[in-house]
Amino acid sequence: MRAFGKLTACLALFASLLIVSASPAGADETVEPLPDDFLWGVASSGFQSEGDAPDSNWLRYTENGDKHEPYGNGVDFRHRYAEDIALAADMGVEVYRFGIEWARVEPAPGQWDEAELAYYDDVVQHILDAGMTPMITLNHWVHPGWVADQGGWKSADTLTDFTAYSERIVDRYSGLGVMWVTFNEPTLYVFHEIDNGSATWFDALALFDRLAAAHGNAYDLIHELDPGAMVTSNVAFIPATPWLFDAVFLDKIASKLDFVGVDYYYGLSLDNLTAIREVTGGQASAQPDGIYYALRYYHNKFPDKPLYIVENGMPTEDGAPREDGLTRSEHLSDHVYWLQRAVADGMNVIGYNYWSITDNYEWGSYTPRFGLYTVDAVNDPDLVRHPTDAVPTYTDLIESGGVPEDYEPVVPQSICSLIDPPLSCLVPA
Repeated sequence: MRAFGKLTACLALFASLLIVSASPAGADETVEPLPDDFLWGVASSGFQSEGDAPDSNWLRYTENGDKHEPYGNGVDFRHRYAEDIALAADMGVEVYRFGIEWARVEPAPGQWDEAELAYYDDVVQHILDAGMTPMITLNHWVHPGWVADQGGWKSADTLTDFTAYSERIVDRYSGLGVMWVTFNEPTLYVFHEIDNGSATWFDALALFDRLAAAHGNAYDLIHELDPGAMVTSNVAFIPATPWLFDAVFLDKIASKLDFVGVDYYYGLSLDNLTAIREVTGGQASAQPDGIYYALRYYHNKFPDKPLYIVENGMPTEDGAPREDGLTRSEHLSDHVYWLQRAVADGMNVIGYNYWSITDNYEWGSYTPRFGLYTVDAVNDPDLVRHPTDAVPTYTDLIESGGVPEDYEPVVPQSICSLIDPPLSCLVPA
């Protein structure tokens, strides 16, 4: 018992030293506006928002009622894209990220649907006419049903087929100032393929290798066909061990990244251990300062590459108030505050996309609501876009270049951030 008491005392002392060394330092510091060339954006994906879905791996997954809600018609971006693009433009948004559905434009091997390609032409033109930059995602976890039939990314043929698809799309939109995302969150792409039974954990490393090769092919094509365009593959930031997830994909493509695209949603710290709830389907408490440490991690890792928050947002359950009481407006403002702190501390952050412009199908469920504009896809046949409190907030943030210099975050700075331990704990912002 005496030995146990000494151990407990030592642990308590160690914890107190951590808390002292990592106590919030300057969370109420004044901040400067972001540079005039900082890019403010919104994000969406094809399958999640379009509706009218063609045969694909994910349409098939949604037919498994034991795991997923029915897909329905998404939020019908396929026919309402002009409305959504206009809503973004009204906020002053400068970048509109969307995804092209491979399954839609190539419904059978080598067969290109010109009507669907024309639909994407019109999407791009609406974005350009609104004065915004298109950010096009080539693959947001969805591939055609015929690709699934040949084994998905387990098949070497899929690498060849994706390269041909990429060439077709890039050539079509070259010269328009497009920013390109090859694969959305490849680590989670592989996880979902395993989780939905299309691959096994034994396939994982081979799948990552093939996705990395596919990214490399697409990167080379983009720089050949669309010189000067910027290319990334955005990463899902996972707290505590980002280096482990980087090792399976990002590190393999590091020489073929023009900017580091980061998706940040939740953090981890001694006073906020709720991130584990994300794994179990719960709702993690927000940790806005974690975006600072995630950016610092990649700034240190890739000091010569620009950084871009490709996705950041907050879910609510069917639009109900969150357990932590945070509003969408407060969540947005707090994260932008920490973006401003990151830029002030020398990090080359060039842009920020809010996920998402509207609520959508969150990979099996309409319950998580992320939209600046909320849409009741289950109960409202008219799919009306209703603005949340974050719409005027985002409009003001874009116009002002961020939060006011005397802004005080709603969520306190964390005690001993575990975003990138031990550095994020021992050297707080």
